[in-house]
Amino acid sequence: MPVQADGRFDAMSLVALALLIAECWAVSFVIKIFNRNVKLKSRHAETLKSLVCNFIKYVVVIYGLIFGLSILGVNMVAVIASLGVLGLIVGFGAQTLIEDVITGLFIIFEGQFHVGDIIAIDNYRGTVTSIGIRTTQITDAGGNIKVINNSDIRTLVNLSEVASTAIADEGISYNADLEKAEQVILALTEELPEMYPGIFHDRPTFMEVEELADSAVILRVVANVDEPNIYSGRRILLRELKLALDRNGIEIPFPQVVVHQEK
Repeated sequence: MPVQADGRFDAMSLVALALLIAECWAVSFVIKIFNRNVKLKSRHAETLKSLVCNFIKYVVVIYGLIFGLSILGVNMVAVIASLGVLGLIVGFGAQTLIEDVITGLFIIFEGQFHVGDIIAIDNYRGTVTSIGIRTTQITDAGGNIKVINNSDIRTLVNLSEVASTAIADEGISYNADLEKAEQVILALTEELPEMYPGIFHDRPTFMEVEELADSAVILRVVANVDEPNIYSGRRILLRELKLALDRNGIEIPFPQVVVHQEK
């Protein structure tokens, strides 16, 4: 018996317990380092790696708990036998947990999304950084991490599966030469893929006049970009449109107010 008659633990039991804790900690540490530093080529493989690492961590905890109690002198056979009745009691309160696990398995095997995908769930948009047995972690553009129970993922949009569109609207004065402005913008769209090859994979499309606004003629340019570049692509389009129109003397108006004063 690991416990002496006076209730104190013998030295061997304490050593065994310490070794067990060290073993569980070492395995968890190695799994954490592996999951963080080893990057696989495909998103599917990266997702499976994340799931397996999460599963091993749960196994390590259960292993440590069972053998730790055994070292402390707990009769695990009696405990396991009593789990039949206890399981019925806990089962009613663990329905959400079971649903999370089952949903997580469906997410993995159906390939609805993978680690590295950009998805939108209930108007929250971010990159999937981890898919676990129970939860999924999503990181938005500001670095904020949202943890969502797998069973709460009812509807989602996988933005990595479709081409995204960067849209830039630029206004010119009603007094400006519209045809000249159109030629300038068309020439710019031909140059953009060479200027920013990592952003624009093909030539952006000039959609011509989008709107006749109060003080400007609105011209629109759209470009197909990868989802992570949708905001940077729009900023680049606006910048280059402004510079190109300025170089050619085409006025970009700003809101003006005319005040009439009675004499």
